Amino acid sequence: MSVEPPTTAPPRTADDAGEPALAPASVAAPSALRTLRPLVLRLHFYAGVFVAPFLLVAAVTGLLYAGSFQAEKIVYAHELTVPVGDRKLPISQQVAAARKAHPEGTISAVRPSSQPEATTRVLLSGVKGTAADHTLAVFVDPYTGRVRGALEQYGSTGALPLRTWIDELHRDLHLGDIGRLYSEFGASWLWVITGGGLVLWFGRRRTRRKVRGTTGRRRSLTLHGTVGVWAAGGLFFLSATGLTWSTYAGANIGDLREALGQSTPSVTATSSGHEGHGSMAGMDMNGTDRGSHSGARSDVGLDAVLKTARAEGLSDPVEIVPPADSSSAYVVRQIQRSWPEKQDSIAVDPATGKVTDVLRFSDYPVLAKLTRWGIDAHTGTLFGLANQIALAGLALALILLILWGYRMWWQRGRGSAFGRPTPRGAWRQVPVYVLVPCVAMVAVVGYYVPLLGIPLAVFLAVDTLLSRITRRRTGHSPA
Repeated sequence: MSVEPPTTAPPRTADDAGEPALAPASVAAPSALRTLRPLVLRLHFYAGVFVAPFLLVAAVTGLLYAGSFQAEKIVYAHELTVPVGDRKLPISQQVAAARKAHPEGTISAVRPSSQPEATTRVLLSGVKGTAADHTLAVFVDPYTGRVRGALEQYGSTGALPLRTWIDELHRDLHLGDIGRLYSEFGASWLWVITGGGLVLWFGRRRTRRKVRGTTGRRRSLTLHGTVGVWAAGGLFFLSATGLTWSTYAGANIGDLREALGQSTPSVTATSSGHEGHGSMAGMDMNGTDRGSHSGARSDVGLDAVLKTARAEGLSDPVEIVPPADSSSAYVVRQIQRSWPEKQDSIAVDPATGKVTDVLRFSDYPVLAKLTRWGIDAHTGTLFGLANQIALAGLALALILLILWGYRMWWQRGRGSAFGRPTPRGAWRQVPVYVLVPCVAMVAVVGYYVPLLGIPLAVFLAVDTLLSRITRRRTGHSPA
């Protein structure tokens, strides 16, 4: 992405020499693209200056997050892995061992060992000292039944304390809902800045894009533009996927998907009913309900539910969610977020062990699938280590782009005002037949992405006001 001096700028320095200038209207009628160029330059310049700090924070924390998956495996190796044994115990016995060590709270889910060396996770909710939206994960050796430890867990990817802390830093700076606005603001503007940089870069003469033999501001500009072009696709992707679960834009996207019938479906977790079924907190060593009150019916148990899931084709990794009440069923769902995705789920009647509903990932609406893939790629799980390396590369590229951008701002102001801004009034050069559709498009996008639309409206209002003040003081319009 590039920041170039406008055609109406003050006399150029040696670093600016050779930049193509727009021909006066009396000489040649400029094309629509060329008339838009000064406007794009001004928007790219100011957006880059004021939004870059937010993007820099997002890039640095994103770089940390990309490495947190591998760090988590090292830091929590004792809890996550065990020596491979001869035969795994029934899942009900593993759960019973976890409950013996940690009788507090209630079981919200069970994640059986999915690899020979992996532990089983028994997730407990309502545990004192654990955040309301987190669970306490009890790690059990599937071969011996020994508890390897317990750690707080967050999210569907099973993030443990280290990754959770970094994730929350990236998402909201540990400031809660207010902090989430910073990341949404950055994501809302990232695609605009990237798109503007592409327009400016490809509007340059090919000979002006070479790095070799350049110095000063021109070298900074060329490096900035070259890296920006190579990273543009990834930056567009991060912006789009980041907005899908943001506070305001994410809600609008969700409403739009629902209106189009493209919402993410869920398995129906109701059963035929079995009186007296309670929570899994009361399960015995065999995973069946102990019948704590009269009229209680026996539960088929975790082992039978897992066996049913296997028969329905739900291979590891899976998560078993217990019935929420007497009218609910067990839900067993695949939780593999790496390629190929495993997201099938079934509901199992706890009284009979029969499947009451089946939902296949292949039956998801198109936008639901794209959203799932996009989020998983954004969070580094879709393609595993390769995905995380790519995210780290994008984060590093964005950091360099921002640093080069500020360096160009510094270099641009040499010999005059620091960080000499681009002149106002560029929009007046744009033909009406181009300006009107652009304004309409910006209005629609601004409505659905308010942290783009509102700041842009404020910027335009302030810019117009300053332009009028300048005009009154000098007696003529600013360039």
